[in-house]
Amino acid sequence: MQVDLADILARHAHREGALLPILHDVQAAFGCVDAAAEAAIAKAINLSRAEVHGVVSFYHDFTATPDPRPCVELCRAEACQARGVEALVPAAEQAAGIRVRLKTVYCLGLCSAGPSARVGDQVHARLDEAALVALVKSA
Repeated sequence: MQVDLADILARHAHREGALLPILHDVQAAFGCVDAAAEAAIAKAINLSRAEVHGVVSFYHDFTATPDPRPCVELCRAEACQARGVEALVPAAEQAAGIRVRLKTVYCLGLCSAGPSARVGDQVHARLDEAALVALVKSA
């Protein structure tokens, strides 16, 4: 089923505080929130394009252009740092190369079981260098 921007906007038309849910739906459907989408969203919910762009550019979840590469989100918050994630980063970056996007996130909710990473909806915990490299290569 093909979703278009009008469908997303209609689904949130009467919702209070609709901006973030709309942006998440647009990012999921199109892989980005581009300038044209920002303008349409702003008009639909009576905000300025600058206000919408400010939110899009503030949150790292939203991108202005689609990135077709698979993404591995690596937690680099304090708990994972205490459990050694920083020592794993060079090997993960080397394994990722240009084929996989390695994205820093702050907290995947597994603070006692770090270092952790997420690919899609799957979260992986207690990663060591070999496990993280294998995860990146399989993404």
